Amino acid sequence: MDEELELYPLPDEVLALLVELAAPPRLVAHLRLVHDVAVRLADWTAERCPELAFDRAEVLFGAATHDVGKAVHRSELSGPGSAHEPAGRELLLAAGVAPRLARFAAGHADWGPSSGPEDLLVSLADKVWKDGRVPDLEDLLVAALARAGGGERWSWFLALDELLTAVGADAGARLAYQARHPV
Repeated sequence: MDEELELYPLPDEVLALLVELAAPPRLVAHLRLVHDVAVRLADWTAERCPELAFDRAEVLFGAATHDVGKAVHRSELSGPGSAHEPAGRELLLAAGVAPRLARFAAGHADWGPSSGPEDLLVSLADKVWKDGRVPDLEDLLVAALARAGGGERWSWFLALDELLTAVGADAGARLAYQARHPV
């Protein structure tokens, strides 16, 4: 089923870091899947609402490294936990990654009304890759789109919902791809 997936590759600098950390295959697969969805979300956002200023490179790096702390907290690859969040930030900082980029590892599950579009897009990619829908998170992005691009919120909601529904339609293939990679 997942042979049909055409995934964007992880950035070379992220791959090098994952090799250095001896990241398990499941983690690499997960990061690639979330990164792929982030590319799609960022491209859609830039095309549909060019007035919304955001740093595409930050979004893609953040999505590609958001769970890097699971390289040391491996039990969180198959179970609950949040110890990987601060650990991921510290791993990235120790590797020379700028704090503005390392923040995604610690904050991808912590978003709110003051979150910028980069943080919203990374958090959303981390949910929707497996067809997880979080209305409050989506509403924050809808509000940002409406503020920047004008128009009615309901129109932005419908457009975003259409995209997320399409992304979610491939969730089964993504989950199968991830499951084939050992923890």
